[in-house]
Amino acid sequence: MEEKESENEWEGLNNEADNIAEDTPKEQLTEESLEESEELSDKLATELATLKDTHLRLMAEYDNYRKRTLKEKAELIKNAGEQILTGLLPVVDDFERALDNIKPTDEVIQSFSDGISLIYNKFSTFLMQHGVKVIQTKDEDFNPDQMEAIATVPVPEEQLKRKIVDCVQKGYTLNEKVIRHAKVVVGE
Repeated sequence: MEEKESENEWEGLNNEADNIAEDTPKEQLTEESLEESEELSDKLATELATLKDTHLRLMAEYDNYRKRTLKEKAELIKNAGEQILTGLLPVVDDFERALDNIKPTDEVIQSFSDGISLIYNKFSTFLMQHGVKVIQTKDEDFNPDQMEAIATVPVPEEQLKRKIVDCVQKGYTLNEKVIRHAKVVVGE
């Protein structure tokens, strides 16, 4: 709407300049009409500079918008299944607990244990193929960006301070973005 008003104003100024030039014979141009035409010329130059500046700003704003939306679309595509994969993490936890608690004593229980282990391995492979990775905690320094300290315990050695003593629940990343923080015990 501003552009139409600017164009109308521009045309009006051009028409005004044309009328002054047509109505006044060249011999009769007075100093007053020259001053008017100079004022009009200055006004037109100012208007042109304003329009150029507005145009450049609009072009820059559009370019920034285009880049931002492309980046957002790429991020959306990259992490599209985040909610589904996050929902599957408790299932992985249950598989790990089942594997830790099965103590094969006979052949039937051993086959059951092998079956659960096979399903767990396929499931873990599937998650890794889709960009889900386990946050490493064993003997690592505490990193508040990836880990949540649920407890601190005194440690006998100075080198174990601010190190992970135990991992209560594994943390995971999806394409380098933390989707679940590791719950850890930190030495103090």
